[in-house]
Amino acid sequence: MGVVISMMRGINLGKRRIKMEALRALYESLGLRDAQTLLQSGNVVFRTERRDLIALTEQIEDAIERKFGFHSDVILRTSAELRDVVARNPFAKRAGVDASKLLVSFLVSDPGAEARANVLRIKTDPEELRIHGREAYIYFPNGMARPKLSMAVVERTLKTSWTGRN
Repeated sequence: MGVVISMMRGINLGKRRIKMEALRALYESLGLRDAQTLLQSGNVVFRTERRDLIALTEQIEDAIERKFGFHSDVILRTSAELRDVVARNPFAKRAGVDASKLLVSFLVSDPGAEARANVLRIKTDPEELRIHGREAYIYFPNGMARPKLSMAVVERTLKTSWTGRN
């Protein structure tokens, strides 16, 4: 398999605290090699030869719950998948787009055609929403502090949870 990126939802908010050294140690204890974290984000980059990422996701989620006492959705992407996410960015070539106002939401699972169509019917102005596969790209031209778009409504409509990275 190679390099895999793990993103955790809602880590280090409120009572859901994990020290990154403890998180790296947990990943290593699962046989995942060269685990590295970024800041306090819950992002972990590691190496593995495992091919079944669904089973690996469940194993990581179970281990986090046992070790830290709470559930967190874990979203895995291979390095190739992450490169594809960057390449598919529908806002990348548009002039005037401020990259600091762009959010990529990594979906736990593919929501399916019906859910994607339903979410695209939501009024998003002034924000712009595009969905490609298991990612939602959202551009916030006025910034992310007070968006008009309700992320909770989008998530309920997609019927899958996500974690966003800008």
